[in-house]
Parts: sequence; C-alpha cells; structure tokens
Amino acid sequence: MPLLLTPEARGTLGVLLLTLVAVESGGWFMLRVLRGHRPATDFQKAFFRAGHAHAGVLVILSLLAQVLAGAAALSGIAALLSNGIWLAAILMPAGFFLSAAGRDRTQPNQLIVLLYAGVVALGLGVISLGLGLLGGPA
Repeated sequence: MPLLLTPEARGTLGVLLLTLVAVESGGWFMLRVLRGHRPATDFQKAFFRAGHAHAGVLVILSLLAQVLAGAAALSGIAALLSNGIWLAAILMPAGFFLSAAGRDRTQPNQLIVLLYAGVVALGLGVISLGLGLLGGPA
C-alpha cells in the first residue's frame, strides 16, 4: 500500500528536508571552529557542538514524526501539539548557538530560554504523538 500524504504533510516534509542544508552549513561552521579558523572558548565549542548535534537529530526525528502523525490521523490539539517536535528542531539548536554567541563568552546569555522552550515543545510533541499512535485505529 503506498504511503499517502496530505498536501500539508508533503509541504512540511519538503521544508524539513531543505533545513538539512542549514544543518550542513552548521557542520562547516563547526569545522572552522574546531580547526581554529574561528576563535571560540571551550564553552562555546561545547555549545556549538551540542547545537549542531541536536539540529541534525531533531530534524530527522521531525521527518519521521510527520509521517507518523499522518498515519495516526491526528487532529485538533493532538495535531497541534505534535508540531512541537519540528518546533524543537528550531528552538533547541537556536538556544545552544545563540546563547553562546559573542566574543569570549564562557556562560550562556538570556537566549538559553530558547533551549528550555524547545525541551517543552519536544516533550509535548512526543507525548501527543505517542498517545495518538496508541489510541488510534489498529
């Protein structure tokens, strides 16, 4: 049986795939930092690494979740909350990168709140999707 996607799901999946280009450019940035071409403190290196890793993993998770949400036929609040997974793919890496931005930074700035917002969005998204899959038709 072929996989049927709604036009909305196809659009979201297309955008998610294209965001991998941004993750790829983040990898290029990481290489510049790690090779010493872009000065960074140890704190910044750690946060940049974490941001890059989270971006890649969460975009891939978002692709899978989008297909699963379609299979579960989520609607209403469950569908809305499941969007938290791809939202986390934006918020969490942004929290890591932006809270470490700036010359000689050794601790996160106020933009670390983006990381925590992403954690909440991810939690709500996976719970909503998981419950939707468990409660859906067999």
